[in-house]
Amino acid sequence: MKKGILLVNLGSPDSPEPKDVKTYLGEFLMDERVIDVPLWARNLLVKGIILNTRPKASAKAYKKIWWEEGSPLIVLSERLQEKIQKQVDYPVALAMRYGSMTIKKGLQELVDKGVEEVFLIPLYPQYAMATTETILVLAEEIRREFFPQLQITDLKPFYNNPDYIEVLSNSIAKSLEGKEYEHLLFSYHGVPERHIRKSDVTKSHCNPKPGTNCACCKTPSPAHEFCYKHQCVEVTRLVGEKLGLEEGTYSTSFQSRLGFDPWLRPYTDRTIERFGKEGMKKMAIVTPAFVSDCLETLEEIAMEGEEIFHEVGGEEFTTIPCLNDNDDWAALLAKWINEWATAEIAAV
Repeated sequence: MKKGILLVNLGSPDSPEPKDVKTYLGEFLMDERVIDVPLWARNLLVKGIILNTRPKASAKAYKKIWWEEGSPLIVLSERLQEKIQKQVDYPVALAMRYGSMTIKKGLQELVDKGVEEVFLIPLYPQYAMATTETILVLAEEIRREFFPQLQITDLKPFYNNPDYIEVLSNSIAKSLEGKEYEHLLFSYHGVPERHIRKSDVTKSHCNPKPGTNCACCKTPSPAHEFCYKHQCVEVTRLVGEKLGLEEGTYSTSFQSRLGFDPWLRPYTDRTIERFGKEGMKKMAIVTPAFVSDCLETLEEIAMEGEEIFHEVGGEEFTTIPCLNDNDDWAALLAKWINEWATAEIAAV
């Protein structure tokens, strides 16, 4: 069977204009795994409120980070795709969960090249309802409806893969060369606390609320296979060990909350503010929930986060880039692809 690869990232508006941003936000926020409330409530919240108030503000934010070549997330994903393609003998396509670069188009591109078996790679280190799960569910729906002859295998979350931890740690270390900092903050995209409980296959292990000291995240459990918070905390721990960071000089926080429901805490913006108010002058921040720089890293963290830090007395704010199209990151993905293909061939 001819094999092919489909990389899938989050997505982006076609342009930073309010009309395109509104279309993108509508698709994104109407996903039942992103805003997991009944359809009538989601319609009321998204179509009745958010899409009538947020697109203009979001468009301004996108314009701040938009590149001449287009959306940074799209451009960086395409560069990564090109580097991987040079290292594997199988066609590599790129798709987005939301926006015009659809998963259906990506699968069609591979099918048109004669592909019968697809290795689907969600470009997220950690598992979450709103990221990996929604990609896999939609890909299966599309396969059944349009490509029933296809076989699809997916790359499992790689948050604790030693090779990934090494690549991430090396990237962080390189970015911090010659930089002074008092604290390294690992900021992950937040999710509502209820997402953690919903993903708990044991229905009794996960307790995402603050004040628990992440005890459930550190206690072995089958729930960890699908627990986003555990997987974030584990990335921080593993990278801290790899880099030999001293306890108390690094920590975990969560960004990008939406609405009034409790989201994973501590919140990144409030953490940055607290650091400055407590007298910290130099901090660094990394965003390991993302493999490609995007609005949440380039605007929310590198711009808004730095502004918050300076407003409360901070002086030096070092933002560490995502893995993007780093050569060793592309090489690692190519390695995983070749291992998958070799294992599949051996099994036949």
